[in-house]
Parts: sequence; C-alpha cells; structure tokens
Amino acid sequence: MTAEQTTQRMPRWLPRAMVLGFALLGLFELADWAVHRLLGLFILVLVAFFVALAMEPAVASLVARGIGRGLATAVVFVLLYACVLAFSAALGVLLIHTVGNVVTELPRLLNEGVDWVNHAFHQDFTVQRLRDRLLRESDLIKGYAQSAADHAWGFSYTVLGELARFLTVALFSIYFTVYGPRMRRAVCSLLPAVRQDMVLRAWDLAIDKTGGYLYSRGVLAVISAVAHALFLWLLGLPNAIELGICFGVIASFVPIIGTYLAGLLPILVALTVRPLDALWILLFVILYQLVQDYLLQPRITARQVEVNPAIALLAVMAGGALHGAVGALLAIPAVATLQAFLGTYITRHEVPEDPRLEGSPRKHRPQQE
Repeated sequence: MTAEQTTQRMPRWLPRAMVLGFALLGLFELADWAVHRLLGLFILVLVAFFVALAMEPAVASLVARGIGRGLATAVVFVLLYACVLAFSAALGVLLIHTVGNVVTELPRLLNEGVDWVNHAFHQDFTVQRLRDRLLRESDLIKGYAQSAADHAWGFSYTVLGELARFLTVALFSIYFTVYGPRMRRAVCSLLPAVRQDMVLRAWDLAIDKTGGYLYSRGVLAVISAVAHALFLWLLGLPNAIELGICFGVIASFVPIIGTYLAGLLPILVALTVRPLDALWILLFVILYQLVQDYLLQPRITARQVEVNPAIALLAVMAGGALHGAVGALLAIPAVATLQAFLGTYITRHEVPEDPRLEGSPRKHRPQQE
C-alpha cells in the first residue's frame, strides 16, 4: 500500500463519530419535541403548586386543631371553590341584567346621544336616518355575523380547553396540599444536611408570602365588596350586591389596574339608569382607593414584601402570558418569595454618601490654570 492510499483512507473514528453525531441530533430533536409538548403541563403543575402553597396556612391551622390533613384539605378547597362559584354566579347574573338593561334603554340612549351630537356639532342626524344607513350596509353586518359563526366552534374549543386546565390545576393543587409534608421530606432526603435547611427555608418563605398575599387580598376584597355594595344600594342601583362582589374581587385580585377595571361596570350600569350616579360612583371609588392605600392596606399587608411597581407589572404580564388570570394572580407572590429568599442570602454592603446616588448634578471642579 502506497503512502498516498494511506493518507486517503477514512479514519477509523470518523464513522463512529458520525453515528454518534446523528444520535445526539436525534436525541436533541426528541427532547425539543417533548419539551414543547410538556411545557403546558409543566406550567399547570407549577400553578397548582403555588395554589397549594397558598392553601397551606389554612390547612395547617385546621390540622393544628386536631383535624386530619385530608379532611382539612377538603374543607379548605370546598370553601375556595364555593367562593369561586359564587363569584362566577354573581358575575353571570350581573352580565345578564346589565345586557337586558342596555337593550331596554338602548332607544333612549340613542335618542339622547343623537341629540347631543346634533347640539354639539350642529348636525341634523336622526335615528331613522342612521338606521337606514345601517341597513344599506347590511352586507358588512352579514360579514361580521358570518365571521362570528365561523369562530363559534373555536370559542367552544377554547372554553372546553380552559375548563380542562382548571380541573387539572384543581386536582394537582389538592394532591400537593394533601401530600405537602411527604413531598418536603422526599425532596430533603435527596439532599445533604447542609442543603436541607436552605430548601426548607425557601419552602417556608413561599408558603408565607403566597398564603399571606392571597389572604390579605381576600380580606381587602371582602371589605371592598361590602363598602361598594352598601354605597350602590344607597344610590338605589339595581343588583347592588352583585356589583359590590364583582368590584371587590376584581379590584383586589387584579394587580395594578384592578380598581379601574372594576369601576367600569357599575359606572356603565349607572349610565343606563341615572347618569348622574356615575359621577358619584367615580368619586366614591377614588375616595375608597385612597382609604385602602393609606389606611387598610398597610395594616392588612404589613407582613408582605414590597415589590417595585414596575417589577410587579412585568411579573403580572409574564404570569398572564403563561397561564392567564391565575398566572397573573400568582405572579406577585412568586416574585415576593424570590425577593425574600435572595434577600436572606445576598450580602449587602454599606454605601458611602454621594450626591450622585441622590440624583444631584455632578459638580465640576474648576480647572487650575
């Protein structure tokens, strides 16, 4: 064999390297496919875990009174889902009545709106003329109706999907709550003694922050619901109790913009009954928000970790993108838990006084000639 033939021969390791490369590529594609398939389930399990953390203080309180952990978990979750169903029922009744009132008052609202436009802009519109124009553009209306009919199946599929996700979170959260101590013991058994204390401390912080956050939100929701329901009842607004419940829950459990969203519905109802009441509702909402921010919330949420508003908004957006309303609700306690845990183990150093830290302009020293 000549030297040229020896140099042209394929190295012995090359076929095995190629087979190994293709095998690793196949494993990577398989892992990528599995991650994309299981990511949704992982997020549901994570949400269920945080729900279990939130329920742990109530369950532990009942267990401390001699009630079995299984029965205590059942009692807590029955009460939780009863509250969810009550809120859903109140919201459903409220929407039905509101839509009915809007439909009933629609002719009067149209006449008043057309009169205002004519008076403000010096026009001569009439309801009959607007209706004739709308009928002439009926093809556009038919197009919207056809589009809505085409999306009916997609809407039904979405509702069923959300129901399945809710049931998945409910089942896993009940399981995590019942077997919480066993899970902690199982996790600690895999770690050395030095790491076990860190895991248990992080677990306790998560329970304290998540459960405390939701408990304080629940107390604020009850106070807000009672106050607003009583005020709406004094105004004589229909469905005052349902409006108060919806306002309290939305304003307390929707972070950052909850109060503004909650105030829209009673204001809309007032506009269909007595428009002047909408102004009184707006003033009461602003006044109550001030009382809650400066009197109620500091006392009720004294144990909570303060989270920067920008970080809280970013966390809510990320949680909502991952798992809708539930993810947005649990985003802030998750960030508070992480902040408290990092604050325990991160060493902070003393910073000397410097005007640049206070935002003061830097003074330039005159150059010596």
